[in-house]
Amino acid sequence: MNTYLVQQKIMRVLVIMVMLAAGCVGLSRTPAAGSDQMVKSKLTRIADPQIPPNEQSTLAAANRAFSADLYQKLRLQDGNLFFSPYSISLALAMTYAGARGDTAAQMAEALHFNLPPERLHQAFNALDQYLAGLGGPTTPPQPTPVDSNGQVFQLSIANAVWGQQGHSFLPAYLDLLAQNYGAGLRLADFAGSAEASRQAINNWVSQQTKDKIKDLFPQGSIDSSTRLALVNAIYFKASWQYAFFETGTQDGVFHLQDGSTVTVPMMSSNEAATYYEKGSDFQAVGLPYLGGKTMMVVVLPDEGKLAQFETGLDAAKLDSILNGLEGSHVDLTLPKFQLEASFAMPDTLKAMGMVDAFDGGKADFSGMDGQHDLFISTVVHKAFVSVDEKGTEAAAATGVAMAESAMINPPTIKVDHPFLFFIYEQGSGTVLFAGRVMNPAK
Repeated sequence: MNTYLVQQKIMRVLVIMVMLAAGCVGLSRTPAAGSDQMVKSKLTRIADPQIPPNEQSTLAAANRAFSADLYQKLRLQDGNLFFSPYSISLALAMTYAGARGDTAAQMAEALHFNLPPERLHQAFNALDQYLAGLGGPTTPPQPTPVDSNGQVFQLSIANAVWGQQGHSFLPAYLDLLAQNYGAGLRLADFAGSAEASRQAINNWVSQQTKDKIKDLFPQGSIDSSTRLALVNAIYFKASWQYAFFETGTQDGVFHLQDGSTVTVPMMSSNEAATYYEKGSDFQAVGLPYLGGKTMMVVVLPDEGKLAQFETGLDAAKLDSILNGLEGSHVDLTLPKFQLEASFAMPDTLKAMGMVDAFDGGKADFSGMDGQHDLFISTVVHKAFVSVDEKGTEAAAATGVAMAESAMINPPTIKVDHPFLFFIYEQGSGTVLFAGRVMNPAK
């Protein structure tokens, strides 16, 4: 079956933004900070892009491969880990749309973008709308729907772009953003009021993620040289299809990597997990959310083998785990946990091959404004996740800133040592979030 700043906090919603450099865009009025004044393409978002199944599968596989590659880079940091590979990939896709030459080639290789550009953006449009449709209206997030049993399922995805008023962005680029990402160009005065613009963007992210992701762009990350900001925000809240009973939660021992232990609330159920897999060095369980299309996959490496398991976690192994889950009820003990994470990602992305995009002398984003003086100045990401007896709440945001220049006897699994987890949408094969819990008490 398909299925935490890493320093103390970990999961706040993934954000990537792009700052571009000087230039001129057609409107002369200077909007107030937070203004909804836009430069819009005359084209509207393609509501029902016709994407062949093989191209949808190619994009989903690219997302899973990027998830595994990014995990390999981020896991080297100590402690808990949480991020949204989908949010990062989507935000960078809007940036990739304006890349040309070697800059585009390096981005495509690092992000595993294997489709031709025109087909890639259409496939992102189809996937984005499919995922958003699972949770209903998304902009802004509506009050979380609750059914007669108090259960919820909400998945909202929003894209937005802020551009320097007076800077000339190419109509073709604005058309592509409008048709495939539903993003009009909001006007901002980065040159004259950078701090107010930063706060306006952060406020938008906070609204889209129900205050789970705040201050996506830290002070100083947006300045007078910023010309463009592209942002993606994801909010996810879902009840388990089969909830844990709160009366069954008791304090238990969780074994840390250094041999010490902590006492944390441990949930128990023989119904919550309905998928299971036993590998040579791990066990995995799938806990479906309301509706059955999305699940949390908890991967528990054999005790003492975390490092060995993580080293071997590539795209093929991740696919094997997600596809190898089979229907089975499991006697599961799982810790409650809440993680927050924040990342500055330029060094990580450079290590993955995106080198020229961050080099003012080599970057080619001429597809955005027809010039060769824009480069990515920073990429930021935040994520948040909370797991309890009722279900999961998760959020992430990514910002890119650019500047000029079935078993008879059910298996028993006690998740009492470090483990990995993925929030996975089965229908599209998309990894929405990925994480590692080294210490659920933090």
